[in-house]
This record gives sequence, structure tokens and C-alpha cells, in this order.
Amino acid sequence: MGLFKKNSNKSVDKKGEQVKILFTSDIHGSDIVFRKFLNAGLQFKVDAFIIGGDLAGKALYAIVDLGNGKYKIEGREIGKEGLSQVTEEIRKKGEYYTIVSEKEYEEMQYDKELVNQKFREAMENVVRGWIKIAEEKLKGTNIPVYVNLGNDDPEYLFAVIEESEIMRKCEGDIIEIGDHEMISYGYVNPTPWHTPREKDEDTLYRNLKEMADKVRDQSRAIYNLHAPPYNTHLDNAPLLDQNLKPVVKGGEIVFTHVGSTSVRRIIEEYQPLVGLHGHIHESKGFDKLGRTMIFNPGSEYSEGILHSLYLVLEGDKVKTYMFRQG
Repeated sequence: MGLFKKNSNKSVDKKGEQVKILFTSDIHGSDIVFRKFLNAGLQFKVDAFIIGGDLAGKALYAIVDLGNGKYKIEGREIGKEGLSQVTEEIRKKGEYYTIVSEKEYEEMQYDKELVNQKFREAMENVVRGWIKIAEEKLKGTNIPVYVNLGNDDPEYLFAVIEESEIMRKCEGDIIEIGDHEMISYGYVNPTPWHTPREKDEDTLYRNLKEMADKVRDQSRAIYNLHAPPYNTHLDNAPLLDQNLKPVVKGGEIVFTHVGSTSVRRIIEEYQPLVGLHGHIHESKGFDKLGRTMIFNPGSEYSEGILHSLYLVLEGDKVKTYMFRQG
């Protein structure tokens, strides 16, 4: 596959000591959640931050500049004060906006490439903003922020992350965090939405196996895999009908397991110390596969709520774990 390489430069030097980690996933463009994540890690005095994927937001609003301090959004005309309020509300939900001319707005109605370009610019600007926030908050601490992309993230965001020395791309590397080696993988099994980073289960398994084979000591390994293992407490999501609407029976939404069989298989075969997962927002939880403890912190990014996992590792043991929400 040619995907995986050793990278000993991106490491936390805590050999033989406890390692404290704060993990989150599925922040989907939320500045509020990102700031809360860094603040929480500083409060816990962690040695490393890990973001498990899905940095990208899901919606883009086009705001038309009418000139003379007037703007239009979704048919409603607003002034400069209204613009500040509208853009603030959009960003609070982790969504994006772009300010365009009337001509550009008309072009966006039929030019998909122009829409994609505006989406890309907005995504890249937000991630660059996060880099600046991290550089300010973590200045002088030497605490790394390891960042993985998830299934909703376009690959070009890796290039933006690599512009930073604090936020560090981890997919494709073996990251040494004290005595622990971490592998990371953001692709998931197929979804009904055909997101940018999906692969069939056979391909997932081959890729994961190639990564796992590079790890020297599985008893201390961290598997940062965006997709949760199939049929666990981490992968329950609403069952959807053919119109992608939740199935309801007896007034209750029907849930089903949607995780990856390949992720489950690789964990059962290699038995790492810890599995860190995300992807299924409503399935916050903990489970075990053999000796491996697996976690999904869940996500409520659109409400500005941080869901994270505080984890203390020592040798081949998980000394402490705590879900944090707020």
C-alpha cells in the first residue's frame, strides 16, 4: 500500500512514565468545540491532544454583498450589524459562510466547481484559524495536537495541517507517545451518504493490517481509527429507510449497528491497549474487545458542546479514563 512509515520526530518523550491524553472527534468546523478542547487539555495538564477526525463542517451559506453596507442571505436583507450576528450564528453551529457578489451568487446556482472552491476556501481558512488558536494557547508548552482526518474530510486539509508545527498530521505515521505507539486511520466502511473517505471492508482490513504489522508492542499500542468496531456500544445509529429517514416503530427510533467489521477484526486479532474511535455521534460509550478497551466520546458539535475522553496510560495498562462533556 505504501501508506505507512515510521516517524520518530513526532513524539512525546515520556518513556516509562504515565501518559495523559485528551481525545475528541467529529468537531465538524466548530470553533467553540476546538477552543474548549484545548482549554480542557490544559486543565488536565495532558501530554498530548488527539483529534480523531471529521474536522470539516457540513454546510456553506452564500451571503450576497449588495454594496453600501447591505447584504442578502436566503432572501433576507441585512445591514452590517445583522451581518455580524448572522455570521456568528453560522460559525457557532460549525457551518461556513462566504461573502460573494450578486454575479458570483448567480454562478453558484449552476457551477458546482465554484461552490466546491468556496467550500474549500472556507474549510481551509477555519483550520488555519485553529492553527493560530493552538499556537497562542499552547505557546511554550510543547504539547502536540495530533490530527487525523475522518470520512467527511477532503484530503486537501492534510496539507493545511502540515503548515503547522503544533497541529500534526498523524495518518500515515507511527506516532510515539511515551512508551506507546499510535496508528491512525480515518477511512470508514461505506455509508449511505457516500462521503469522501470510504472504502470497502476488504480494503479497510488490508490497510489496517499493514499498519498494525508495523507496531512493535501491541500491548501498549493506541489504535486511533475513526470508524468504531461493528456490534459494540460504540456504533449504534438510527436505522434508515430508502429515503434516508430514521425508521420509527412504536413511536421510537430504531437503532442498528453500523461500525466496521474490519476494525473489529483487526482489534480482535492484534489486541492493542486502546482503541480510540468516533464517527457515530450518538453512540458515546466504552466497550472491550478481549483485552482492548475501546472508546467513542460522541459529538454534539452543532450545540457547541465538547465531548472528549481523558485517558491516562501507564505501560500496558489504562490507569484512568473519564468522559468529559461541556
